[in-house]
Amino acid sequence: MSPRLPPPSVPTIAETLKHPAYPTALWNLVPDVAGSSAVAQGRGGPIKISWEIHGEGPIKLVLIMGLGGFKTAWQRQTLYFGHERRDQYSVLIFDNRGMGESDKPFMRYSTSEMARDVAELLAHPDVGWLPSFPLPSYPSSVQRTLHIVGISMGGMIAQELACLIPSAIASLGLICTAAAVEQTASFLEHYAQRASLLLPKTPDRSVRDAARRMFSHAWLSAPVDDVHLPDPETTPKVLPPSSGGKYLKFSSNAERFVAQEMHKRLDPKGGFTVKGFLLQLIAAGWHHKSAEQLAKMADEVGRERILVMHGTEDGMISMPHGRKLIDMIKPGMAEISPGLGHCPIVERVEWFHGIIEELVKKGETLSGRG
Repeated sequence: MSPRLPPPSVPTIAETLKHPAYPTALWNLVPDVAGSSAVAQGRGGPIKISWEIHGEGPIKLVLIMGLGGFKTAWQRQTLYFGHERRDQYSVLIFDNRGMGESDKPFMRYSTSEMARDVAELLAHPDVGWLPSFPLPSYPSSVQRTLHIVGISMGGMIAQELACLIPSAIASLGLICTAAAVEQTASFLEHYAQRASLLLPKTPDRSVRDAARRMFSHAWLSAPVDDVHLPDPETTPKVLPPSSGGKYLKFSSNAERFVAQEMHKRLDPKGGFTVKGFLLQLIAAGWHHKSAEQLAKMADEVGRERILVMHGTEDGMISMPHGRKLIDMIKPGMAEISPGLGHCPIVERVEWFHGIIEELVKKGETLSGRG
């Protein structure tokens, strides 16, 4: 048996805040259209959802963020698809209820209600990516134009959305997510640990623990791989950092994560709150789709249009959950990637983009636009 390696080192918050690259950790990507639109009328609302569309291409890509994340966490994908390939893609990003610039009502959250938020946002006149039809009934005659990608809790919302509007979906990417998180004794311990990430007494411990659960330890320990930074001189609607100057590299992958996490937690608009996090946590913890429900969804969407991706080193939603989801859905694309953690959108950016491009191309071809 090989000796157990110590956990990877994670820089302190104080060290990270002093790094020259810290002010440039969030990229200044200007949306083509943005707004804050009301959803959930008659469902405890109205609830304002903050959203942005980047790009003006015909391919409509909808990115659904996970637990406690802001829409800016998609910045690598927003840059790649919505700016560098803006003639091909239009990318919709938004803050789920409870986070960022969206409303944070104090009520019971569920992934099914959050999926209805997304469906209503897509049909809202401000966005206009779906015709407006009453839910939960949705006509099968709607053209398949939406490419949906959801990560973690966002993947749970994406499952519910696919059950609501299957005929509108050209492709569906379920990333590091689950049909349900197994409710065992370890489940309760696991979610207690996730809630403990918010304790203000030990912010360094909180961020360090989050880093070690979200990413593979090998990636955290590796030299920085942030080689693709925004270039305001060559890319449309990309501005220099708000602090001025150029976008800078970090010293390590771990340091880059701590910097982005602290930008979120220190958000001057107060977008990150304990209340919002816990309400989203309840939604993720009690998400449940049966094998029968997922099979019906896969039949209606089309299995060949679906991707399920998971990593063997996922410390947030363990790999067996991904295998179970694959067994239930039997998707056309299944990726269980050795050594991958919970966040391929950060950990394996170029690889992830390539797979999403493959999925989108397949969805476009099956929809008669290939």
